[in-house]
Amino acid sequence: MLFDLDGTLVDSVYEHVTAWARALKDEGILLPKWKIHRHVGMSGESFVKEVLREERIAIRENAIARMEKKHARYFARSTQRIQILPGARSLLKHLSKTGIRWAIATSGERKQVKGLLQPLHIPKNVPIITGDDVDRAKPSPDVFLLAAKSLGVSPGESIIVGDSPWDVLAAVRTKALGVGLLCGGYSKEELWQAGAFRVYEDPADLFLHMEDLGIPGEQH
Repeated sequence: MLFDLDGTLVDSVYEHVTAWARALKDEGILLPKWKIHRHVGMSGESFVKEVLREERIAIRENAIARMEKKHARYFARSTQRIQILPGARSLLKHLSKTGIRWAIATSGERKQVKGLLQPLHIPKNVPIITGDDVDRAKPSPDVFLLAAKSLGVSPGESIIVGDSPWDVLAAVRTKALGVGLLCGGYSKEELWQAGAFRVYEDPADLFLHMEDLGIPGEQH
């Protein structure tokens, strides 16, 4: 199983929205936060380019890099307040206990990701793939491809779990089974349309329905 991080295992999507809103405002670009949220899940560069293209705003390339740095700085100030999502720790612990190999695959920067992972108590043998490890971040499937390779499996043998259409789209492109979670704020219909095999509320709901995916559930 290959897991996205933001909005999938940790409740950080809206902190990203606020950080991007501030970064854009610093450049004189005022956008309602709902429009920003519609693109969370992409890499920073893809996010900025698509949002500005939709708004017909032209800026220089160096401004994009500057906004990415500002977003990272603003987001870093909120990481201590971010909580893990319900069931995330129990789900990952169960996978390790039952011998199901899993990895983290996120578009975030490694420095940023490190702080978010601490409350999840990730075992040292679990691969953690970040945007720093690949040339193309989401919506490209590269982070998931590298995560599968790190586990010694093909993408087609994997289940990709994420909260955004970009995660599910990446699963479809790699011929993996895509599972969507609603806890990142995207709707069930959007995740279905992107190609999700199943959609659950959050990690806790996924944990309750492990058998849907052919994985042994918790014994009572």
